[in-house]
Amino acid sequence: MIGFRGDLKVLVASRPIDFRRGVHGLVRDGGAGIGRRSLLRQCVCLQSKRKDRLKLVVWDGSGMVLVTKWLEDGAFTFPLFKTARLF
Repeated sequence: MIGFRGDLKVLVASRPIDFRRGVHGLVRDGGAGIGRRSLLRQCVCLQSKRKDRLKLVVWDGSGMVLVTKWLEDGAFTFPLFKTARLF
């Protein structure tokens, strides 16, 4: 069973990522220090260029969890960021 802590913080990426990456590529190349220690109490939400898909990356204490959601119609609405940084 995959369980998440009640104090889990959700970080939303400010720009799209390459969705061909798997969990290892996201952790390795995701920028902004995505790693096991930084994800212990964090969930990182990553968006696709078309904004119809998102990926959530979480460290649950025993391994990485990668969740992918695709919308058949419509798009996700993401907050607007004024910075060029990834997070």
